[in-house]
Amino acid sequence: MAETKKINWVHFSTLVAVAILVGTEMVGASWAAGWALGGLLQLDPLVSRAIEAGFALCGFVLLYYFMRTAIKNEPIRN
Repeated sequence: MAETKKINWVHFSTLVAVAILVGTEMVGASWAAGWALGGLLQLDPLVSRAIEAGFALCGFVLLYYFMRTAIKNEPIRN
């Protein structure tokens, strides 16, 4: 049987902190970019919200790829 590895709580807490910090920055900045673009182009509020949602979705996708790379470099299990 395969032996299960123990969780390294230091790495786990570091990755949670990084996810919160980077996630807030990345999603917030992309959402704000959508808001700014909608305001700059004086778009209809519904179109502006759609652009904000699209940019926020891009921020979540970037966060996913960032966290995938972070977990490769700092594994949770030893």
